[in-house]
Amino acid sequence: MISNNILNDLDMLISDQFLQPTLESIIAIQEKEGSVPDIAGGIVEPWTHVECAMAIDAGRYPDEAKKAYEWLAGKQMSDGSWYATYQYDRPKDTYKVSHAISYIAVGIWYHYLVNNDLRFTRKMWPCVCSAIEYILDMRGPGGEIYWARDARGEVYPSAQITSCSSSYLSIKCALKLGRLLGEEHREWEEANARLRKAILNMPLPYEMIQENGGFSAFAMDWYYPALCSVINGQEAVDRIDDGWDKFIVHGKGSICNLEKTWVTAAETSELAMSLAVQGEYKKSAMVYNWLHHLRDEDGAYWYGVAYPENEIWPLEKPTWTSAAVVLAADMLRPQSSFSLALAQAI
Repeated sequence: MISNNILNDLDMLISDQFLQPTLESIIAIQEKEGSVPDIAGGIVEPWTHVECAMAIDAGRYPDEAKKAYEWLAGKQMSDGSWYATYQYDRPKDTYKVSHAISYIAVGIWYHYLVNNDLRFTRKMWPCVCSAIEYILDMRGPGGEIYWARDARGEVYPSAQITSCSSSYLSIKCALKLGRLLGEEHREWEEANARLRKAILNMPLPYEMIQENGGFSAFAMDWYYPALCSVINGQEAVDRIDDGWDKFIVHGKGSICNLEKTWVTAAETSELAMSLAVQGEYKKSAMVYNWLHHLRDEDGAYWYGVAYPENEIWPLEKPTWTSAAVVLAADMLRPQSSFSLALAQAI
């Protein structure tokens, strides 16, 4: 539970009134068949599509959220997968991304917690099961889940902290859904235990130096294990503290990676969520307060801003960026459904 003094400072910024234009900016771009592209007429990625559906649910638009999930179910292939991207209701990039495929489980678990809609949950359960089975077929020898398959079905033998952490949370949510519906999947539990060990053995991103001497370090690899409850408690807090000075522009937010000082709304929102799910509400509230220099007059959020130029770049306001802001706000509300979704998956 968030203390009253923190809530008093945040009342306006997490209020329905403040967030309503942000939600409307997402719903306005949702296409009639249910998909939510990044921008009007743009690309639909299964992961960001689910993120938008969760934000829509957080804003109490259950019909629009259900429509989004039904669109996704309609696009699921017989093997349980989706393509990497769609445009105008047709496949675009035909490789397949593991964490994007599994993320449907987080969305449906969240939809259930928000709406208590058991009937819809049962309807979507086969879709979730097929997706989880698909990604478990992409495991490496150490239990890691490789991040993608190419258009020919060949697995890319590369595992990433962010991708594996996201899949770890998805499997945890799928297990919750299964128990809700009276099913146990011991093999999923065992696979997730191995996946967790694999993630913990992956080196920290800012300790990885490329052969050319440059850094290959994304902020998501820094905070995602804490966000997805791969690690919890003091271990998670210590990880975030360890990378804080490397990734934070104080008063502005989290940079995307160490190669450029480019503060992004999505990474900053996810960092705020990571702190909240670990009980660091005061620090989460501080980070969330920083976000709003990226808010446009219509309530949507710009992708990011580059420093020291202080220039918005690119000149786009992706739906999933605004969705991340909405979910970060939801994390800071008492009785937060998203907080509950993450906490119950620990």
